[in-house]
Amino acid sequence: MKKFIVLCSAGLLILAFSAAGYAQEAKLEFRASGTIDAQTHWSMNVPPLNPNGPPIYGPSGGADYSTFRTIPGGAYPDRALNHNVTYWDSRMSLRFEAAMGKELSAVLQFEIDGYRWGNSQAAVRPGSEAHQIGAWSADRVGIEVKYMYFDVGLPYIGIPLPMNVRLGAQPMAIRPAIFAATDGMGVSGGIKIDPVNINPFYFKPAEGLDWVNDDVDIWGLQVNAKLGTLTIGGYGAWYDMNQYLMPSQAFSATSPPAGYAPGTSAANLFWFGVYTDGKVGPVDLNFDAAYDFGQVTPRSGRNYSEVKYSGWVSRLKVDFPFEKFNFGTTLMYASGSDANKTSSTGLPGTTTADGTQSTRVSGYMVPVGSESGAANNESAVFYGMEPGASGGQGWAANHNYTQASKGAFGGTYFAKLYGSYKITPWYKITLQGLYIGDTANNGNTYGNARRYVGATGAAAGYLRDDSFIGVEADLLNEIQIYKNLVFRVFGGYLWAGNALDLYSGNTTTGNYAMKNPWAIRTRLLYTF
Repeated sequence: MKKFIVLCSAGLLILAFSAAGYAQEAKLEFRASGTIDAQTHWSMNVPPLNPNGPPIYGPSGGADYSTFRTIPGGAYPDRALNHNVTYWDSRMSLRFEAAMGKELSAVLQFEIDGYRWGNSQAAVRPGSEAHQIGAWSADRVGIEVKYMYFDVGLPYIGIPLPMNVRLGAQPMAIRPAIFAATDGMGVSGGIKIDPVNINPFYFKPAEGLDWVNDDVDIWGLQVNAKLGTLTIGGYGAWYDMNQYLMPSQAFSATSPPAGYAPGTSAANLFWFGVYTDGKVGPVDLNFDAAYDFGQVTPRSGRNYSEVKYSGWVSRLKVDFPFEKFNFGTTLMYASGSDANKTSSTGLPGTTTADGTQSTRVSGYMVPVGSESGAANNESAVFYGMEPGASGGQGWAANHNYTQASKGAFGGTYFAKLYGSYKITPWYKITLQGLYIGDTANNGNTYGNARRYVGATGAAAGYLRDDSFIGVEADLLNEIQIYKNLVFRVFGGYLWAGNALDLYSGNTTTGNYAMKNPWAIRTRLLYTF
C-alpha cells in the first residue's frame, strides 16, 4: 500500500510540473442529460432483485438467492409463493458534464428512485430514505450520488502516446453480464497504442482501521484491440480482501462498527477473461469466457479449513440480421457448486448439505458487489430483463455486496433462440425461447428439494440433484412514441422443471412444485 501511495504521489507531481508546458485555452462546455421512467410489474413466483423486496419463499430469514445455492433448510410456503405480485416503480438519472477541451472533463451523476410507488414513510436509519421517493407525501431525502469523477489527458512528457487517467467514484463495468458491473472509488487509466487499448485500474471497496492492514483492494488490467471487423480483448483482476466478509456498514475513523468482528476471514480471489465482439461474414458475434480461482482463509485462532475457489463460464451469442429481421441464438454454460463441499454461503466453518465443513466452491462466481443479475438481459422471467428501477428482476438475482456470489449465470446453463421483426419504423417485436438447466452437484442451484423425505439425522440434509430448470418463452414489444420517448411491453412464462422444486420444511408433506413462474412488465422511458 505504501508503495502505491508513493507511486500515485510521484505521478501527480509529474502531472503538476508538466502542466505549464501543456497549457490549453479551451472554453468550458457544460452539458446535462438524463433519463426518467415509469414501470409496472405483474408476476408470480419471480423473486425480486431489489434486496428490500419481499422474498418469494423461505424461512424467517428468506431464501438465499444471491450467493451460492438455496438454503438446505426448509422453504415454508409463506411469503409471496403462488401469489400474484403487482407494483409500480420509477427511477431518474441526472448527469452533468463539464469539459475543458479534450484534456479535462468531469462528471457528476445523480440517481433518484422509488423502488415501489407507495414506499413506507418510516425512516429507520440515517440515509434510509434513499430509493424511497415513492412514499406518500413525497419530500424524501432520496438523491444519491451515482458517479463523481474527473478525466485528465496526461501530458506526453516524452512518451508520444495518448494517455488519460480517471479518478473518483466511477463505473467498473467490464463485461457486465459476465464479470464486473459495479461502481466505486478508484483510479483507471487509458493508453492507446493503435490499434491496442490498455486500461489498468485500481479500486478501493473497503478502507478499514487506518493503522491495521484490513483493507480491500482491487488491482486489474484490461487490454483490447480492433482487428478488422473484430474487437478482441482480455482482462485480469485480483481482489485482495484482507477482511472477508466485507463489511456492509462504514468504519469510523477510530473503531469498527458495533457488533462487527473484523478479521474473521481473508480472501485472495482472481478473475481472468477473454472476449470477442464484431462481425464475421453476415453475422454479428459476441463471445465471452471467464475463470475465477482463489481461496478464503480463516484468520488465526479459528480451527476451520480454508475454502478453495475454481469456476468458469462461457457465453456465445450469434445474430443474423436480414433486412427488417434479426435471427439469433445464445448459448451459455457456467459451472455449479457441489452441495456436499459448499455451504449456502461458502464461508469457512459453515456446514454443507451432508454435515461437513465447506471446503470448495466450484461454481462460477462474480466479484463482491457485481450487479451482473441486472445486466445480463437474457430473459423476462428467469435471468431478468430491461434494467430500470428494479434492475432486471428475475430468478438470477444478485445483490451481494459483502462477498463473491454466483451472479446471473453461476450454476446454470441455457440455449436460446430468438427472432425479431421491425414491423414499422416505430414498432419492433421479438419472440424468444430458452431451455435452462442446472449445473450444481448433489443439490440444485435454486430449488432445495430433499432426497429422503421424512429422514432424520445426516440423511435429512441430503438434497435432491436435478438438471432441468425449465423452458421459458418471452414476447417483447418496443414502441417508439417520440424520438426521446419509448414504451416497452414484454413478458414471459416459465414451465418450471424439477430443479426448482421446494422442500416444505415438513417431513410429512415433503417436496412440492411451485406454480409455473410468469411475469409481465412495461416501461415508459424518457431520455433527454
